[in-house]
Amino acid sequence: MKPVRLTLICHAQTRSQQTGCFSHPEEPVLAQTPLLASAPPGTHLISAPERRARQTAAWLGAEVQLEPALADCHMGRWQGLSLKQVQREETDALAWWGVDVQATPHGGESFAALHRRVAAWLESFAAPGDWLVVTHPLVIRAALAEVLGASLGTCQAIDVLPCARIELSRTERWRLRLLPG
Repeated sequence: MKPVRLTLICHAQTRSQQTGCFSHPEEPVLAQTPLLASAPPGTHLISAPERRARQTAAWLGAEVQLEPALADCHMGRWQGLSLKQVQREETDALAWWGVDVQATPHGGESFAALHRRVAAWLESFAAPGDWLVVTHPLVIRAALAEVLGASLGTCQAIDVLPCARIELSRTERWRLRLLPG
């Protein structure tokens, strides 16, 4: 069986990340020039559907497959709001959301629902070869929780910076691969 190698790449930086706001689907990346080199020949490219992921993926190659299961966690009415504003106006709701992975005080998607969606996608992904997957910090954390068998709360302690990469591989089961520098 030929192995599957997924390199998860976080989208490039956005204004929301820079200013501490919850993003929205059509938010663009800040960079005007590519920050990532083109994908090696024979590498397949998948992107989350949001604009910031599609723009980042376009730097890697022209043929990009969109995957709805890799969409960012939907933040409901908090989309576009600053974290400081939500702290001021919905202190208890924000605190609840921070400790309960089932919580949806914003009316969007819970961390637990995001994890189930990403886990189902990983479980069904069996196309051999090398894949670059452009997505979001919360999606990457959910994938790590699934592969490592860790709690979502534990994975919230992982910072996923813009354009960060992590590699997962699978022959029989998913494994995290740490690459040489």
